[in-house]
Formats: sequence, structure tokens, C-alpha cells
Amino acid sequence: MTDQQSFIIVGAALAGASAAKTLRDEGFSGEIRMLGAELHRPYIRPPLSKGFLAGNDELDSVFVQPAEWYAENDVTLSLGVTVDAIDPEAQFVFLGTGEAVMYDKLLLTTGSSPRMLDVPGTELTGVFTLRTLDDSEGLRAVFSGGKKVVVIGSGWIGMEVAATARTLGNDVTVLSRDELPLASVLGDELGRVFLELHRENGVVVRTGVGVAELVGDGVGAVTGVRLTSGEVVPADVVVLGVGAAPNIQLAEAAGLDIDNGIVVNAALRTSDLQIWAAGDVANAYHPVLKQRLRSEHWANALNQGPAAAKSMLGQSVSYDEIPYFYSDQFDLGMEYSGYAPLVRGASVVYRGDVAAREFIAFWLAEGRVVAGMNVNVWDVNEAVQGIIRRANVVDAARLADSSVPLDSL
Repeated sequence: MTDQQSFIIVGAALAGASAAKTLRDEGFSGEIRMLGAELHRPYIRPPLSKGFLAGNDELDSVFVQPAEWYAENDVTLSLGVTVDAIDPEAQFVFLGTGEAVMYDKLLLTTGSSPRMLDVPGTELTGVFTLRTLDDSEGLRAVFSGGKKVVVIGSGWIGMEVAATARTLGNDVTVLSRDELPLASVLGDELGRVFLELHRENGVVVRTGVGVAELVGDGVGAVTGVRLTSGEVVPADVVVLGVGAAPNIQLAEAAGLDIDNGIVVNAALRTSDLQIWAAGDVANAYHPVLKQRLRSEHWANALNQGPAAAKSMLGQSVSYDEIPYFYSDQFDLGMEYSGYAPLVRGASVVYRGDVAAREFIAFWLAEGRVVAGMNVNVWDVNEAVQGIIRRANVVDAARLADSSVPLDSL
């Protein structure tokens, strides 16, 4: 019986915490133990580059549950604990403390880690990545205004950090090897929208440039970024925003199937029948796409954790959520829903005023909407997701016509 079993969750972040809550909500009364390498209880990551970093959100607002929730719900939360190995055959996890913990079922929510630049100087003081709460608190302390901040990378994290740093009164330069920010996700036209947004707000965005090294002052502090051209861009603070890699090391060493993350089926079960995976690390079969999909966004962790928990309890689960994320940069707020693999080569249809940055963009592939992004237009995301889920062939003119209700498409 499951009420006599021990469920272990490796990774104490949003996916793991949402799974633990669902286990209790679904009536599981067995042992739940969460193992987290950080010293903080589970928290959500979007505020780390937005409201918390800007000083608008208080620390308590980032946590998934109040501190007392874990004890009140009989969830053992072990923080500052590393997991060295998993023995799937014996069903044990081995901790860095030397402790061996038996499990009946195991959930891996090990997340991802920032990629580092393979150039000299990344160890200098004043060089940051942004993944953890400690990272955000460190940046928050140095973003006091008047600094020369250089952000390397023009993806979502890089552009959000750049916007926050500039809003706090810093001189900000974004260095991008791409010709347009976010173009690999949104395409050139929408990438240009974000480029113009940042430049209008005083961010220097330099595209098509390469980084050769980070330059120091001789005593260990960063002073600039040397480009491959030889030019040095002055910097008091450097933020590396060049992507993230899934933390697969434990799973790989345990012999689980690995392919751009931990391979799981639609029920989020791995190649071992007693081990599940969720969140950033899970490369899950998507029953609508009929292919695997790995998402590093907040909504995926929020929704996949509960789905994995129900699957662990023996419920029938087929995780088919439409990937979703949001971003806030200066006065632009947006929500995006859609299937990234289907966007490549799709045409874009706009509803609204792109120049005023109040519009919805729809990506059409073979006449069907496969993704949508609402920019400064609110309370439409559910309708946009409905269009994507229905997968009807739609008329582009009706899609662009604001007088046509979205629910009718």
C-alpha cells in the first residue's frame, strides 16, 4: 500500500515542492522526503530576474510554501544536502553526508545549471550567473545604480536582467553573438521589437560580437570584457546569460536513458519503473506533438510536478500541457504559449498595434496556430491556448481582425 511507502524527491525547487503538495492533497500518507542542495526552502525563479532583483518583491514572496508548511504536512525537507549516487536496483540514494536512504519511488527534479563561457576570467569577482536565490541576492546588492553592467547573452534571462539593471540606474551593455535578441525563439521581426525597446530605454545592445576574455584589475576584480575584435568594453559587473544545461549527472550515472535531459514518457516515468522526473531536467514525450519536449520555464515545473506525483500514485497521467512563459521588460509585459518545435518556419500573423507594443502575435504552420504571444494585451492567454489546442485551420485575415472573438477561431 502506498501509505506505507517512502517517496524521495531529489531537488527542492518548484517542481519538487509542487509534487510534494500534490501527494498530500491526493491522500498519500507515507513518507515524503525532499533533498535539496541549496540552503533555501523551495522557491520560484521568475522573480529572481524581475521583481525580487529590482527590489520590488520581498524575500518571502519567492517561496513556494511558508516555512511551516513542510512540518505541518509531514514532509521532511533536508536542505544543504547533496546526492552522490542512486542505486536503482537496491532502491537507495546515497547522500554526501554518507547516509543511504531507501525509497519505494523516486522523483528527480534536479533542474538545470547555467552554462559558463569558455573564456579566461570567469572566476573574477563581479562576474555573475543568475540561477539561484543567492545569485539574485548577490546581483541585487551590486545593482545599486551607477555601475557599468555588461550582460553577455541576449536570451530571456539576459534581456530581463539588462532591463532590471537599467531600471535601477546602471549603464547597461548587452553583448550578443546573434544579430537580434531573442530571434532564435521569436524570429527576426519580434526580436527587433525587443531590440528597439531596450535601445529606447538606454541599453546599449551590441549584436554580432564575440567575447574573447573577461579582463581583471590584477587583484581579482573584473574591469571589462575583451571582444574578439580586441576592443575592451568597460565593466564593473558582468552577467553571463548564455543558457542552461539540464542536471543529468545523477540519472546518467544510475543508467537511466538520457537525451537532452532525462528521457521520460507522457506519465513522466523514466526508463526505470520506480523513478520519475519532472521540471527542467525532464525530456518528456508530448502526446499532442508526438515527440519529446523539454521546457525550462516556470509553468512547466509548476504543472509537471503534480502530474508526476499523480503518476507515482498509480493514476493515469498523460502530460499534454502547452508550454507557457512570461516576461516583463521595462513597460512591456508578455505571455507566450506554444510548441517551439513547430514554430520554426511558421508564418506570423499580428492582431493589434505592433508599433505601440500592444498586440498578439500568432505563429501559423499549415494553417494552424502553433504558438501565440500577447504583448501588453491581457486576459487573453486562455483563449490563445484554446486556439492552439483546438488545432483548427484558421483564416489569417480573421485571426488578425480584432473584432473577431478569439473563442470563435
